[in-house]
Amino acid sequence: MNPSRLEVLSALPADAARPWAVLFIHGAFTGAWCWNEHFLAHFAAAGWPSHALSLSGHGASAGRERLDQLSIADYCADVRAVLATLDKPAVLIGHSMGGFIVQKLLEEEEERVRAAVLMASVPPQGLMAASVGLWLARPDLLSDLNRLMCGSTPAVDRLAKALFAQPVDAARLARYWHWAQPESHRALWDMTLDPPQPSRVLAHRARAHLKVVGGERDLLIPATLTQMTARSYGVTATIYSGLGHGLMLERDWPRVADDLLAFLETLR
Repeated sequence: MNPSRLEVLSALPADAARPWAVLFIHGAFTGAWCWNEHFLAHFAAAGWPSHALSLSGHGASAGRERLDQLSIADYCADVRAVLATLDKPAVLIGHSMGGFIVQKLLEEEEERVRAAVLMASVPPQGLMAASVGLWLARPDLLSDLNRLMCGSTPAVDRLAKALFAQPVDAARLARYWHWAQPESHRALWDMTLDPPQPSRVLAHRARAHLKVVGGERDLLIPATLTQMTARSYGVTATIYSGLGHGLMLERDWPRVADDLLAFLETLR
C-alpha cells in the first residue's frame, strides 16, 4: 500500500529525545480516530513521537470501495508501509484485530519494531474462541456485530455495553458510532483460518519486549483469552479491573495509558 494513501494521525513531542516512536493499530470496525481521543496526545506529552494509522478501507484511508477484499496480509502491509516512513524504529500497540495484526507481523523479523503491546487482542488461537464464547454468553451482541459488519444499524445501547464497562456520555457515544464502520469479511475469516504461530513470534527478538493487556470486564475478548494469549508468549497478562474492551476510550483510560508508558520506560 502506498503510505500516501493511508490516513496517519500524529502527535509529536517538543523534542526528539526518545529513541523510538509509538505506532498504534486499531481494531475492527474503527480507525485511527480511536487513538486520537486520548492516547496520541498523552503519549506525545510524555515525550514519545506517536502515530496512529487507519488501515486500508478504514477512516480516511483509501480502499473503502474494496473493503471486503482486504486481508490481514493487506493490513500488515499497511503497517510496514507506515513503519518505513518513520525516522526511528517503533513500538507497536495493537488493539483487538490490531493485536492480531501485530502478531502476524512478528512472525517475521521486523527490524523496525522495537517492542509490542497486545491490547485486548484476538488470541493466537484465532477468533473462533472469542466468537463461540460470545455466542454462548451474549448471542444478541454477536447479532449486533454482524449487523455492523454488514453496514446496517445495530442496537447502539447493547453495543455500548459490549465495548465499555464504564459510563459513556450520550454525545461521546454518538460520535463514536458516527465514526464506526463495517469490517472486511475476508479479514475476519483470516483471523479464524490463518492464526499466527507463537513459535515463530518467539523466535524473534521482539519476544523479550512483549506486553499483553486486557480488560477484566471485556465481553468481546474476555480476560481468560487475554491470559491465554500471554501464556502462549511466556509472559504474564495485565488485566485492568473494571474496564471493558474499549480500553483506550473508557473513562479510566489514563490507567491503561500510564501503565503502557511505564512499560516503554523499561525498554533499553
